[in-house]
Amino acid sequence: MKPFKIRDIEIDPPLILSPMAGVTDYTFRRLIKRRGGVGLVVSEFISVEGLTRGNPKSKRQMHFDEEERPFAVQIFGGRPERMAMGAEMAEEVGADILDVNCGCPAPKVVRNGGGSGLLREPKQLELILREIKRTISIPLTLKVRTGYSESTINVVEIAKMAEQCGVEHIQVHGRTREQGYKGLANWDRIREVKEAVSIPVSGNGDITSIEYGMERWRETGVDGILIGRGAMQNPWIFRQFADAIEGREPYQPGVEEKKSVLLEFFGMCREEMPEIVALGKMKQLAGQFTKGLPGGAQFRQTLYHSHSADEILVNITTYFETLSRGETFGDGRVERDEPPQMESCSAGAFYGL
Repeated sequence: MKPFKIRDIEIDPPLILSPMAGVTDYTFRRLIKRRGGVGLVVSEFISVEGLTRGNPKSKRQMHFDEEERPFAVQIFGGRPERMAMGAEMAEEVGADILDVNCGCPAPKVVRNGGGSGLLREPKQLELILREIKRTISIPLTLKVRTGYSESTINVVEIAKMAEQCGVEHIQVHGRTREQGYKGLANWDRIREVKEAVSIPVSGNGDITSIEYGMERWRETGVDGILIGRGAMQNPWIFRQFADAIEGREPYQPGVEEKKSVLLEFFGMCREEMPEIVALGKMKQLAGQFTKGLPGGAQFRQTLYHSHSADEILVNITTYFETLSRGETFGDGRVERDEPPQMESCSAGAFYGL
């Protein structure tokens, strides 16, 4: 379990923040990066159709800060010329790595020939990869699922083809497109990819605890691990994972530190976006962050009904004060420093896990 390289870019530790639509934006990536233990962060997936037509949102999604490096931009689309143009734009803004999304199961993305729809069109995917490779000088990587359906598993063939096209890192989500986010990820398929190619392979799927992640790593021999929703529920998961790799006792934040992280995130959101958007982002993170915490369900209900920044700040302060005192919040019994329990994410919420 040692660092690996994507060409000359060292991924150290070999832990990657998995791209999640609507989540891994500029603000969230920096929040996680500051907690430590992340070797690579990836943008939200960005539409090349929007990007190459001057869509302001698509351009904003490429924005990053130096503290995020190494930083990868992930793009999606089904047209080779547009994908190459989008890749060139990512290189121009200074991205270290260009990642192609071949895993998103969203019907709208698939209907337009992008995401996991490309698993049914390997020749088209090959054209896209070769066109991008001719266009950019930064490393090209690929995020892929195991297949479109259980009856059409083709991830090993896709991986071999991608390697021949010059792809320098493959990230495998251990579910099919038809599975969406149901059931468990199949890490045996990820191991098969690792054994079939000579370039680095990272695994993705259900890593919400250190123990489970270490087991999958040992069983598959993958070079890296991607973590998505686990980082929303526990922003310190990368640091804890890195501690475990180095043989240290995983870091455990206290109640005050948990409170300060929520306030830090809210502060960054308010600086960078309209208040109504910041309120939504805060509710999104807090909703995941407090799952499994004592009194968390009642706190989430209170937070969801907050209509201003001041209300949110008061509710956060009140909740964590009761948590630190070991008192009761709402109907929930509060105990000290209980770690969040991880739950599966809904199919519509995230695409990177």
